[in-house]
Amino acid sequence: MSDVTTAPVPRRNLELGLLALALAVVTGANYLVSLSNESGVEQKWITQSVALACMALAVHVVLRIWAKYADPIILPVVVALNGIGLAMIHRIDNATGDNAASRQLLWTGIAVAAAIITLWAVRDHRILRRATYIFLALSAFLLILPLIPGLGREINGARIWVGLGPFSFQPGEIAKITLAIFFAGYLSSNRDLILLAGRKIGPLQLPRYRDLGPMIVAWLVSIGVLVFQRDLGSSILFFGLFMVMIYVATGRISWIVIGLAFVAVGGLLASQFMSHVTRRIDAWLNAFDPDVYNRAGGSFQIVQGLFGLGNGGLFGTGLGNGRPDLITYANSDMIVAALGEELGLFGITAVVMLYVVLVSRGIRAALGTRDAFGKLLAAGLSFTIGLQCFVVMGGVTRLIPLTGLTTPFLAAGGSSLLSNWIIVALLLLVSHGARRPAAVGPLTEPEKAGTAPKRRPQAPAAPVASAASAASAAPKEGAR
Repeated sequence: MSDVTTAPVPRRNLELGLLALALAVVTGANYLVSLSNESGVEQKWITQSVALACMALAVHVVLRIWAKYADPIILPVVVALNGIGLAMIHRIDNATGDNAASRQLLWTGIAVAAAIITLWAVRDHRILRRATYIFLALSAFLLILPLIPGLGREINGARIWVGLGPFSFQPGEIAKITLAIFFAGYLSSNRDLILLAGRKIGPLQLPRYRDLGPMIVAWLVSIGVLVFQRDLGSSILFFGLFMVMIYVATGRISWIVIGLAFVAVGGLLASQFMSHVTRRIDAWLNAFDPDVYNRAGGSFQIVQGLFGLGNGGLFGTGLGNGRPDLITYANSDMIVAALGEELGLFGITAVVMLYVVLVSRGIRAALGTRDAFGKLLAAGLSFTIGLQCFVVMGGVTRLIPLTGLTTPFLAAGGSSLLSNWIIVALLLLVSHGARRPAAVGPLTEPEKAGTAPKRRPQAPAAPVASAASAASAAPKEGAR
């Protein structure tokens, strides 16, 4: 019996079927929310559902043209999360009299357009590696923007916004993407140097002092964001991003140990000398203390969110039957608490599982792609979404101190929505590169840039070495 390897299947029809299921869930949620309006059933739910369906189908068509081998699960999961967020924000608008859902729908259109442009302009994720240090400079520029007098805006004590007329934008949300691209490019190019043996202490093989430079720079960047922008969430996100990417690149536990040591030192200094961090920790540890609960910037928001989650129980009060108006920033920082009240433990667990599926599919793309840059980029971007969810949900449930991060795709916020849809586009490109048929022979420069005609699909060649032999050749902890 001959051993025949077939070419990969695009699986776009599977994606279309899952999109139909996701849009059905979102449409049902929008309709239930419209029933909660005291003045009668609104027609806005039709507009939101149709608009989101058109955007989702537009991305689906683009994937059929430019990335037909992309992962078929990622887009439906993201559409479901984005749609549930729109429905919940609409529900909170009915309770508070705001109009945030319309703004969120507009930002969704802008974010989807940015994702489509990314898919069209990049085509092959490997071309981003050529601009590694340009992305570093762009990251520095984005992080400095909010500190420029007259341009930066301080909102709720954090100076992380840039004002452009009546609009405001958070450059740090885009900086997490540019930093991930820089880290992926730097680590994929310098992995062998970083893996050179340094001093050995016990079972740990520590890096050389000169190789600690990037870790120290990342630590200083996170501390700088914490000090000058007063943004605890972003500082955790940036440093965590670098820690996980350098671990993925080297596989050495010593880097995690060193990173945790930097986190401990930075956290101790921040808790002792930065008043805004001290207040957040106090509100976390003493949330039910009357003095902490009643003071400005205290634990009122945390406690009300916990009461909302407790009121939801296992099955929730039902969409439209909760009291999200009692929670401060229910449509942004605390949307998880508002969802937990109306959907219950089972409903919020389903939402969490959607994030688990999204992150796992991103990691799957990282494992499947053939180049080191793509592996690091997909792993870093996937971890960014996972860490952001953990920080937000941990703060809402009082597992860790509350930060100012927003829940990806769910919470109101145009900057977050824009950056996360671009992340999705990059993950789709990496997954396309991982699953598409292997080309025969080396790529030419036009093919690397994605401008040459596509080659005829070929079945993947049989591996020349076993996984065991590849693993034995990889550097190990403590190897000299």
